[in-house]
Amino acid sequence: MENKLGKWGFNNGDLKEKSLFSIRSVLETIMENLKEDDERVLIHLGRGDPSSIPCFRTSPVAEDAIFGAVRSAKFNGYAPAVGIYSARRSVAEYISHDLPHHVSPDDVFLTPGANQAIEVVMSVLARPGANILFPKPGYPFYDARAACSNLEVRHFDLLPEKGWEVDLKSVEALVDDHTIAIVIINPGNPCGNVFTSEHLQEIAETAKKLGILVIADEVYSHLCFGSKPFVPMGVFGSITPILTLGSISKRWIVPGWRLGWITMVDPSGVLKKSGIAECLQNYLEYSANPATIVQGAVPHILEKTTKEFFSNINNVLKEAVDAFYTKVQEIPCFICPYKPEGAMSMMIKLNLSLLEGINDDMDFCAKLAHEESVIILPGVIVGLKNWLRLTFAMEPAILEEGLDRIKAFYLRHSKVKSL
Repeated sequence: MENKLGKWGFNNGDLKEKSLFSIRSVLETIMENLKEDDERVLIHLGRGDPSSIPCFRTSPVAEDAIFGAVRSAKFNGYAPAVGIYSARRSVAEYISHDLPHHVSPDDVFLTPGANQAIEVVMSVLARPGANILFPKPGYPFYDARAACSNLEVRHFDLLPEKGWEVDLKSVEALVDDHTIAIVIINPGNPCGNVFTSEHLQEIAETAKKLGILVIADEVYSHLCFGSKPFVPMGVFGSITPILTLGSISKRWIVPGWRLGWITMVDPSGVLKKSGIAECLQNYLEYSANPATIVQGAVPHILEKTTKEFFSNINNVLKEAVDAFYTKVQEIPCFICPYKPEGAMSMMIKLNLSLLEGINDDMDFCAKLAHEESVIILPGVIVGLKNWLRLTFAMEPAILEEGLDRIKAFYLRHSKVKSL
């Protein structure tokens, strides 16, 4: 029988265009430039997943919680669309610990990781003609999900000379009657910045004045190792309603467990009155859910993980960033405007005027992979052309070798050598 599927005209163009926002796809493209005969160990400074590195192994408490959930045989079935109540209660208590007001389990919606939380929020907020504000640089998954929901994206600047603070003047210039929300990522991905309480309050007051919702991406919450402590945006929920996105992926170093959440931090009840709470619940009725086993483990994970585990992870990150930042200064074509104080990555400006035969950040990364077996992410993917995003969540020796290889690459391509 003749195959008649062709008449439907399946076209991958639209999905392919959206996939260009994917960090994973860009890194895979960069890796195509690796030499097959290079016997050196591949050094990957382009992704924020250190889970396979021994010094970043998750807490034994988390591992035991998973084993306990499996052995209990209580979590083998389907879970409610919004998540198991005991897990939502634990998330609510975990978040409330840092807030001046209490979050209810009914304010918590569980998702298979924070990426799914982004998808849910973008889908729920989307409406014809609406636009939304994202930071530049930022996390490209937001752009992809907004495109899938036909939301117009407008980017506001983060200011490197001010520790990557939000340029509130640019925010005000972008907003119109169709702007629905602003996304704030703290601690910062990809910049490694941590916002002060004063700056977060300024953001909340600006959002209130403009009449827009704040979406607070706090996936890297508490991963802070500089002079600034982590302050959740929800502290200012009485000023303006907040949708907080979080997960166990980064703080517990278990991105593969796929457990995230959306939390309404809204003491005034605006989100419930406006219908957003009901829309979130309705969307989750036909969306994917986190694995029930992981949900069953959440209370033990959140309540029993020791302070020593968290402080150790932050100490490892601090030692790594101290060594990393010092070493970066030895590479003349790298300009680093800010020493990271949180999260797992940093932004570095590329001085192309010092390099021969390098056209832009994509070209730099492709040729670096080919010549030195080092992978880093081109900044254009996160919104800044001719910048680079590097992760420092690595073993110190591997991190040092990676930067030594980048320095060797610079010396090979430097214009200075011919002077």
